[in-house]
Amino acid sequence: MARIVKTAAAQMGPISRSETRKDAVRRLLDLMREAKARDAEMVVFTELCLTTFFPRYLIEDEAELDRYYETQMPGPDTAALFEASRELQIGFYLGYAELVVENGKKRRFNTSILVDRNGEIVGKYRKVHLPGHAEPQPGRRHQHLEKRYFEPGNLGFGVWRAYNGVLGMCICNDRRWPETYRVMGLQGVEMIMLGYNTPYDHTGHTDIDSLTQFHNHLSMQAGAYQNATWVVGTAKCGVEEGSNMVGQSAIIAPSGEIVAMASTLEDEIITANCDLDMGKRYRETIFDFARHREPEAYRLIVERKGSIPPA
Repeated sequence: MARIVKTAAAQMGPISRSETRKDAVRRLLDLMREAKARDAEMVVFTELCLTTFFPRYLIEDEAELDRYYETQMPGPDTAALFEASRELQIGFYLGYAELVVENGKKRRFNTSILVDRNGEIVGKYRKVHLPGHAEPQPGRRHQHLEKRYFEPGNLGFGVWRAYNGVLGMCICNDRRWPETYRVMGLQGVEMIMLGYNTPYDHTGHTDIDSLTQFHNHLSMQAGAYQNATWVVGTAKCGVEEGSNMVGQSAIIAPSGEIVAMASTLEDEIITANCDLDMGKRYRETIFDFARHREPEAYRLIVERKGSIPPA
């Protein structure tokens, strides 16, 4: 019997700097209710979906910076999401900025959680591949200071048994790195949830930036196909505080095919019936890691790297 998970990607339009968490949560609740009205079992929200994308600003006042982070989950403003999850019997993936104190040290992460249909947190992920810079770059209209405001995630690329399958998470720039998908693929992942906030001018090179939309889908489709998994990529998009951000939220099958895609740059729900058994056919044929993958060869390549003569 097929294991179908009716899944929704909840694209968000811009969040202004003046909007409150309560404002953002109200929008998320509207999207959650629409997803449920379409019979979705799970809704995938985006990266940092409770605030504007604050890494575009240089924020030197620590108290001001702290206001963008969550110190508990659920918290006073986000509790309504968990209550709605229980009431509607729909789960969700949520991306947010996390502030914790560990071993007496204040630490900041770009984080996502997986919540089941009973409003219970079943998994947490912290973004590993942080793009941008730690210091402001001259001549840029908008900064990209993720390396200043976050540290690389320390939880690895885990997977969780939920929704009658094996699910994983990553965030934004993680999608560009093949290791992201492969580490989860080696654990038998069947669906990867992925929120992103991607500006069009993130590299500063026009020839690269002009291909932002192409690269967005290319990376997710390749990761899905090469690891025989569904990928649900959800954007924050539109013109946010003067920054143009990519939309094209998409649900991608283990075949690498896009089966649903957003058509606006606003709040929008897209859905697909995701058959978790679909990836099994690819794992038993083309990407049967046990039969066809050669980890020993990869090890030898890494060991010999130091002996490669310079160009």
